Amino acid sequence: MIAGATSPQGVTVRTATRDDVPAIVALLTDDPLGATRETGADDTAYLTAFEAIDSDPAHDLVVLDDGGEIVGTLQLTILPGLSRGGALRAQIEAVRVASSRRGAGLGEFLFRWAIDESRRRGAVIVQLTTDLSREGAHRFYERLGFVATHAGMKLPL
Repeated sequence: MIAGATSPQGVTVRTATRDDVPAIVALLTDDPLGATRETGADDTAYLTAFEAIDSDPAHDLVVLDDGGEIVGTLQLTILPGLSRGGALRAQIEAVRVASSRRGAGLGEFLFRWAIDESRRRGAVIVQLTTDLSREGAHRFYERLGFVATHAGMKLPL
């Protein structure tokens, strides 16, 4: 699948546009953890971040578009590195599916797109981080074949 792929439900993966930013922010805040991290109040900060992502070919910010309604999103980043023989790796971040649409296969569809796109772009591994409290998400990722092989650590700045 590539951007433009359509799910069995008729939902399309497409590149996010500047006009999608409010809907993406709404998805980020429609989440127990996101509700504590996202303010949604400063559109300028989100638009500045969007412009940085959109202008860098290493990043793909995509949405799930259901007839003009944004029902999901994720950011895919291709990272070069010296490890693994100079291999590219893909990082998946900021995955959200609208709470009203969860359980319908859209998350799996979006991940399959991201995995296929990572492979197409030459990545040899796909990685993600997930909050330890997201037990349901962990089961979902494991069902897709992800394995918890590393412990992630963060230092807020």
